[in-house]
Parts: sequence; C-alpha cells; structure tokens
Amino acid sequence: APFNGSTDWGDSVLELSPDGKRLLHNWTPTYQARLNATDGDLGSSVPAVLPEVNGRRLALQGGKDSTFHLLDLDRLNGTTGGASSRLGGELQDIPTPGSDQLLTAPVVWSHRGRIYVFAADNSGTAAYILSGAKPRLHVAWQNGSGGTSPVLAGGLLYVYNPSGSLNVFDPTSGRELTSLSAGSGHWNSPIVAGGRVIVPVGDANNHLTSGTIDIYHLPGR
Repeated sequence: APFNGSTDWGDSVLELSPDGKRLLHNWTPTYQARLNATDGDLGSSVPAVLPEVNGRRLALQGGKDSTFHLLDLDRLNGTTGGASSRLGGELQDIPTPGSDQLLTAPVVWSHRGRIYVFAADNSGTAAYILSGAKPRLHVAWQNGSGGTSPVLAGGLLYVYNPSGSLNVFDPTSGRELTSLSAGSGHWNSPIVAGGRVIVPVGDANNHLTSGTIDIYHLPGR
C-alpha cells in the first residue's frame, strides 16, 4: 500500500487512541517505497508487544523484508512527536530465523528474569533474548528447521513444519526433544488445549470440502 505520511500509511506500525478515532504515532521503514513496489509488505506478520524493560515499552515487528525491527512504543519513529512522514527510527534491525520472509507470528515468553522471543520462517526457527541497559535482541539459539507460528505450552515449544512434522523443542536450549510425523500443510499452526496438541493439516488453497486434523497427547492421557 502507498505511504505519504498524511492519508496513506502503507507498511507502517500505527498507534491509535484508545477509542480508535485518532492516529497518534507511526513507524515506517526507510525503504517503504521498495516494499510497496515488490509486495514486500510488513502485514505478513503482526507486532509483538514485549514486557517493559528498564521503563521502556517495546515491540517487535517483522515482515517480508526478512528482518525484525525493535521499536520503542514511546518513540515509534525515533521522536515523541505525532504521526508524520518521517521514516525509520527503530532501535535495532535483526534477521529473521532463516533470513527468510516472516509470514508468521512470534511468541513472547518471560522466564526466570529473561525475555524470550520465538519465531519461525520457511528456513529456520530461532529464540532471541532481549537484554541490556539499552535493550537489544540477541540470538539465543537457531536451527534450520522451518515452521509456521510457534506455540509455547507446558514448558515446551511446538513448531509445525508444513513439509510434514511437528517439532518439539526445549525453549531455553533449543534442543529438539522429538519430531512427530504430521500431514503436510500451508501455514497451519498448532493448537494446544486440554492436554492435546492439535494440528490442522492440508492446504486451504486446494478448496477441498473436507479436511484433516492431527491430534497428539502425552502417553497415558
């Protein structure tokens, strides 16, 4: 979508008033025009709001540009002013897990005084830790196993690989605990409920009139 800093806000993170009637602030990448021209939009993912660090309110935005952008919610475009045509202003840029387009949503986890962000793209899965007096993201672990939106439940990280597996990781070390066979899919994500992990499989683009879900449970449950 186009961007002009007044009526068009393509490829931007927008802060609205609580009633949704006023645009308060924006962040727009410096290369927005290129993203718009190449269908490289940020709308392929969503902002992940992070726990407050040293009094700073932060968020993380990824997209088809294969990059995570760390944003200060009080200074989205690097200033405390209102919404404008100003570009850039992010605190940090860091590659997505496999340096691939991000078409998924990240997971945020606070654990034993650390803030983790888990994410997956077509080419990898990774965990990042947010730390420092001037908070920045650092890669905690990374692998070449692609996936859709990760799910964290019961102290385990579940990542569905559309090629046909449900991979289960220790979230702090990245060690793969098991890899379960699953049907192939197209951006399906795991669901955890009632002690079960549920994965809808198949490709909606095939327009079938029936579908399949894979359901997993712990032994004896």
